[in-house]
Amino acid sequence: MELISQPWPEPQRLAILPGSFNPPTRAHMELARAALSIADAVLFVLPRRFPHKEYEGATLEQRVEMLRISLAGEPRFAIGVSDGGLFIEIARECRALWPQAELDFVCGRDAAERIAGWNYGESEAFPRHLEEFGLLVAPRAGEFCIPSALVSRVRPLPFAPHDDISSTEVRRRVAAGDEWMDLVPESIQELVASAYSAG
Repeated sequence: MELISQPWPEPQRLAILPGSFNPPTRAHMELARAALSIADAVLFVLPRRFPHKEYEGATLEQRVEMLRISLAGEPRFAIGVSDGGLFIEIARECRALWPQAELDFVCGRDAAERIAGWNYGESEAFPRHLEEFGLLVAPRAGEFCIPSALVSRVRPLPFAPHDDISSTEVRRRVAAGDEWMDLVPESIQELVASAYSAG
């Protein structure tokens, strides 16, 4: 894990928010603030690669810069770049940095369903992963139905869903010439325009 910025103070409970942040949106920021009701700090993690999708659009360096500007003045927010793409890989990178902290991943219903159903190559892999981290799941186009066997490690995150806000929608609107500025933090609007506008 390459830390771009450190959370302050040292977290006893760390919420990990992984994503491509391509670009960061207002929904990402509000999701992180909701996680602060449970955790001491939130680490925004940009994996160098994802197992389920390819990057398109802004470079890693551009996305790190957009996050850095979006999070300015928020000492409980930090940024890291992970060599891993799976939650368990990211968790182990974080454990090496904060060995005493309790770790929780923050995600939406769609991501929770994807990681719970992912083929890890062996049965019961995901329940074993949850021995190393917990999940805080926000509603996204519906609530996550927590399997009874996982209820001790998976918790709903109180959050007003923003199903109309996504990085994909920002990119689509920029490309189409539609209004998009209200979907991203004001501080990065110029960077978003530069990174995603054709020409």
